[in-house]
Amino acid sequence: MIYTLAFCTLCILYVVLMLLYRYGFSQERQTTAVSEGDINEYPFFSIIIPARNEADNIAACLQSILNNNYPGDRYEIILIDDFSTDDTAHIAKQLLPPPHRVLQLKDHLSAEERINAYKKKALEIAIQQSTGDYIITTDADCTLPSQWLNLFASAVEEQGIHFVAAPVSFTPYQQNKSWLYYFQSLDFMTMQGITVASNKLNLGNMCNGANMLFSRAAFEAVDGYRDIDHKASGDDMMLMQKIQRRFPDSIRYLFEHHAIVETPVQPDFASFINQRIRWASKADSYPQFKMTLILLVVYLFNCSLLCTAIISFIWPSYLPVLLWALVIKVLAELFFLFPVARFYRKKSELIFFIFLQPLHILYIIIAGFLGKFGSYSWKGRTVQ
Repeated sequence: MIYTLAFCTLCILYVVLMLLYRYGFSQERQTTAVSEGDINEYPFFSIIIPARNEADNIAACLQSILNNNYPGDRYEIILIDDFSTDDTAHIAKQLLPPPHRVLQLKDHLSAEERINAYKKKALEIAIQQSTGDYIITTDADCTLPSQWLNLFASAVEEQGIHFVAAPVSFTPYQQNKSWLYYFQSLDFMTMQGITVASNKLNLGNMCNGANMLFSRAAFEAVDGYRDIDHKASGDDMMLMQKIQRRFPDSIRYLFEHHAIVETPVQPDFASFINQRIRWASKADSYPQFKMTLILLVVYLFNCSLLCTAIISFIWPSYLPVLLWALVIKVLAELFFLFPVARFYRKKSELIFFIFLQPLHILYIIIAGFLGKFGSYSWKGRTVQ
């Protein structure tokens, strides 16, 4: 009886959370698309790209930035190479004319020196050598839309804006739309929708380092990555939360389809799990209590679904309870996801959502547990 009551309580809390997310997402207003002539003043952007072994992707990334409809003398691209063993740095140097440049992390850190947060160190070095009033970060495997910089310029025209989060979308790896693509795409699209809703409802500040902007003034005011540089992950959300604490009401979300940055999914299941464990590893470092509580509710609800499934084999009377909980979970999630999928133009992918539910529940449990207690491999490095 006590277990059933706890299970039903978690189910109700989860449904309420999905309804809140749907409401929050619907409250975000579409940003007006802009062109070069619509900007009153063109801020100078420093675009920072940390890269490690991205020879297959870096050319497309850099070319997409250089093709932006933004004055060429109002931005700089700084790629910082993180001990790549391929031709990433060479390709970047061939494509980037001055004032754009390529930095080497090995010039600032010896190969024998072991640190936990190479990416934060690379970003810190590049930011120190940049000159822009605003820093934009993206990843070396991303492609950027042609209005990307104009939209950021329009966003920071509002007085007092120190941080802008922007949308990211997954694309198939090498055009292969397998079940693994749909699983990652739906999972990430859900997280992106939660990002919008959470920021709008003040349930916790979220973002993705593949597409975000922050002011140099705010970065310096919060001492950059100081006090969060022990975590291998979290260069995006932890910095965002530091800025929010120092500059309340200074964060905006760039809610415009033409601002979406695209990046491929992980090529195999092992890489996908390692990526999600890396993301989950920073969860217990969030200073925002509401976000921690929400993550706990989501994790416990998924754990309770698995436990109830196991109990149902022993006591079949629990099976109807489990089935009803699964139906309610799917309907609540789909209710939230329909407008998110419309924004990302991925409504057709929702047909796979129901069939991937069992795997998604297991993945939440495993990634959450290993993010707290396990280790993961990323870019050829093992992180504890």
